[in-house]
Amino acid sequence: MKSLKKLGPYFIKYKKRLILGTFFITISNVFAIYPAEILRKGIDLVSESLKTYQLNKGTPLAAAIESEVYKTLLVFGLIVIATALLKGVFMFFMRQTIIVMSRLIEFDLKNDIYKHYQELDVAFYKRNKTGDLMARISEDVSQVRMYVGPAIMYAISTLTLFALITVKMLSIHVMLTVYVLLPLPLLAILIYLINSKVIKKSEAVQQQLSTISSVVQEFFSGIRVIKAYNRAEYANHKFSSEAGEYQKRNIDLIKVNALFFPMIVLLIGLSTLITIYFGGLKVFDNSITTGTIAEFIMYVNMLTWPVASIGWVTSIVQRAAASQTRINEFLDQVPSIVNNNDVQTPIKGDVVFENVSFHYPDAKIEAIKNVSFHIPVGKSLAIVGRTGSGKSSLAALLARMYDCTSGTIKIDGINIQQVNLNSLRSSIGYVPQEVFLFSDTIANNISFGLKDGYTENEKSEKIIQAAKDAAVYDNIIDFPEGFETKIGERGITLSGGQKQRVSIARAIIRKPEILIFDDCLSAVDTETEEKILKSLTQIMKGRTTIIIAHRISSIKDCDAILVLDNGEVSEYGTHNELMEKEGAYYLLHQQQLLEEERIS
Repeated sequence: MKSLKKLGPYFIKYKKRLILGTFFITISNVFAIYPAEILRKGIDLVSESLKTYQLNKGTPLAAAIESEVYKTLLVFGLIVIATALLKGVFMFFMRQTIIVMSRLIEFDLKNDIYKHYQELDVAFYKRNKTGDLMARISEDVSQVRMYVGPAIMYAISTLTLFALITVKMLSIHVMLTVYVLLPLPLLAILIYLINSKVIKKSEAVQQQLSTISSVVQEFFSGIRVIKAYNRAEYANHKFSSEAGEYQKRNIDLIKVNALFFPMIVLLIGLSTLITIYFGGLKVFDNSITTGTIAEFIMYVNMLTWPVASIGWVTSIVQRAAASQTRINEFLDQVPSIVNNNDVQTPIKGDVVFENVSFHYPDAKIEAIKNVSFHIPVGKSLAIVGRTGSGKSSLAALLARMYDCTSGTIKIDGINIQQVNLNSLRSSIGYVPQEVFLFSDTIANNISFGLKDGYTENEKSEKIIQAAKDAAVYDNIIDFPEGFETKIGERGITLSGGQKQRVSIARAIIRKPEILIFDDCLSAVDTETEEKILKSLTQIMKGRTTIIIAHRISSIKDCDAILVLDNGEVSEYGTHNELMEKEGAYYLLHQQQLLEEERIS
């Protein structure tokens, strides 16, 4: 139950609904137990009247007694109908407060989890699978919702009804009440013993559900690879295996839960037998009436569902506790990248790396080793090197996806960790190496990079211009629906080159102070590359630009070129300076020229 304490603030937020719901539950239960008293009075009335009627049968008094009994029973019947209606009305109000409260808490909890997900750093997403993240915000929250709604409602109802019935029975006959309630402590002990098994099995079920979500998400994302390698049978087998394990764990949980209801019915039945036996003895010595036995039996039957619901509620609570534990696991994660400055500041784009070293949080190998360089405002820097040399890591550090392990990165002379994080990222147009497009229209994908505050006409003009600058406009207008073309999940309906150019358009539409192109021209042909570079030359004017590339043709006009080798700077200078050195850059240039000649 410790994990469920995290829900305290939500209960406080909706305390009015909870208090009002408790009131409605109590009133509903008051009307629920009243018919039992009416039943006792009715049976006792009929019993007493029958004796008098038999003694005066055939006389006017007998007829009067018969008429009076009919009238009284009619009144009793109307009272029972009225209490049933009132009970139903207050039950409706009860659900309108408690169940609605649970839906509001579910809404808030999902939003809080999602907001926290957004605050967590990139390293967190590399450690955790997408399916697991989705399971915690969907299935786990649904389990918690069952606790804050139905479980709370039935728990309060059980407690209030049990209290009302116990007080009522004690007021009638203390010893008979003790006999009737005798099996209940045994029930509490059995529930306590079973709970520990329910907890473990609930956690196992939720854990396996996350595994299934991860497997399905991974297979759907890689469906083209599965089909290309003809591995559909393997994917089916894998899913079937995980689903079978989920079924097995669920059946284990159901078997434990199945013990509750038969056990409760047995103990309630035992209470009924005790009521009839000891009640009958009390009737013989005139301690109670026959109607009292009927009233007690009705009370016992009223307790059947509330007591039976203990097992159901317990199961819900334990599953909710297991789910909330999993949710808390992520909610308790503290992001390593935090905003240390709440004041938004304009960024000009002067970038300085001073002896920067970096290794990824979950890796021991250094990706960057003692790297230093300076990019003045409006200048461009190209970064080249072999695969795995640390090029993309430099871009990630500048966008502050990670913080460097040692050294300092400065933006406009200020340590990057002291720059407002929102200002920093809003001033960067980043085209990643692995293009990601949303399952939406091309227009919405491009305008995703646009800052707020534009009218629809202004936005449309900027989208068209960005598409032209990225040399993708002609491709877009050739589609039947143009910019309103839906591109499918991850842009699956576009070619690799088209995806990259839409991604470039998304970055440049915001006219950022700093542009980062992370090998974004690798999937386009030479002719298209030249068109894009020609457009980018105009866009890059006055903007600090970092171009990470493999092709020398993409970067030879940059103000400076940095050559990385195994995370270290091996060469630094302009294209002409590096060519004169005849070092690593020169060899790379010559190698690419030979490849181009071979292809042509």
